[in-house]
Amino acid sequence: MADPLTTDPLGLYVHWPFCRAKCPYCDFNSHVSDRVDHALWRDLLVRELETLAPRVGGGPDGTRRLTSIFFGGGTPSLMEPETAAAVIEAARGLFRFNNDVEITLEANPTSVEAAKMAAFRQAGITRVSLGVQALDDASLRFLGREHTAAEALGALDSVRSHFDNVSFDLIYARPEQDLAAWEAELARAIALEPAHLSLYQLTIEPTTPFYARHARGEFALPDDDGAADLYDATQEILGAAGLPAYEVSNHARPGHECRHNLVYWRYQDYLGIGPGAHGRLSTGAPGAPKTGTRIHRAPKIWLERVARDGHALVDDIPIPRDEAVMEAVLMGLRIDEGLTADRFRHLFGAAPTSLFERQALDTLADAGFLEIDGGGIRATAEGRARLDAVTSRLLQHAL
Repeated sequence: MADPLTTDPLGLYVHWPFCRAKCPYCDFNSHVSDRVDHALWRDLLVRELETLAPRVGGGPDGTRRLTSIFFGGGTPSLMEPETAAAVIEAARGLFRFNNDVEITLEANPTSVEAAKMAAFRQAGITRVSLGVQALDDASLRFLGREHTAAEALGALDSVRSHFDNVSFDLIYARPEQDLAAWEAELARAIALEPAHLSLYQLTIEPTTPFYARHARGEFALPDDDGAADLYDATQEILGAAGLPAYEVSNHARPGHECRHNLVYWRYQDYLGIGPGAHGRLSTGAPGAPKTGTRIHRAPKIWLERVARDGHALVDDIPIPRDEAVMEAVLMGLRIDEGLTADRFRHLFGAAPTSLFERQALDTLADAGFLEIDGGGIRATAEGRARLDAVTSRLLQHAL
């Protein structure tokens, strides 16, 4: 088996935890702060990267190839471009870069300024993911967004004046959103000629303000059948427009898939730095193919620990083989390529079809939810529409 520390693609995730305001649906590790010591954050993000890089074959003499960097949050477009530049430059000194390395910055329309976007481009950012979320003002107000639809479109134009590779997000299955309204919104989105779209169904998470409001009956979401109709329409409309789903919630024109997110879905290695960031790191051992890492999520404690120890790891635990299989299945069935035989042999020394009871595989395939070919397994369009049930059934019959 090849050494994953020299052969596997590697992604780097950098978490910037600050936002201007907390959206009521968001359960990410984000914090509102009026004062951020940007120079200190810049120095300590670089320090944590330098400390942890040797874990994944990085270092001054490292040969590990880095295929993507993703600045997520929070709202990383609120950071100073010099911070992104410092992290990217440090990564260049620690890893070998692909010639076409993908470096993504998440941005909100309210944080997009033409001069700042030019500076981020100069810093090394190659791709921007813009959180538009809706194309009408009433929905944006409900979602707690601080921008209008017009401001979102202006921000999109500004970003595109500096970047060729741009994605934007929309949230659907909003209160009182029927099929006709969503189809009209998709038509407006397609008219903007995106190369990549991320479309997320609104879900109510227990730790968010929306949870209490929903429980009090302040608003209602489409029922399961209504949400399924919205999902099915999305697949049909975007597929016809040349933006097929390469993952359950992500659509792209061929060649514009997000390479960093594919690292997650293919269960490849990624290193996470910054408050609350997670990582999956190869060990080279078939019995426990990955180590799971997690960074402390509180910004103040993160600053203190990185200044003291060089990192703020709170979890650094080998993932048992059966749990790793479960993670790889949950992630891999989300993408259209599914669980490939070569990838699973690389990870677990066996094709995915050999890891599950054959009767369970055949039952799901006969029902039209899975396709099995050459030892690989992929979810069909019908299967991805019911992915939670499909993966639950499959994992119940793991060997």
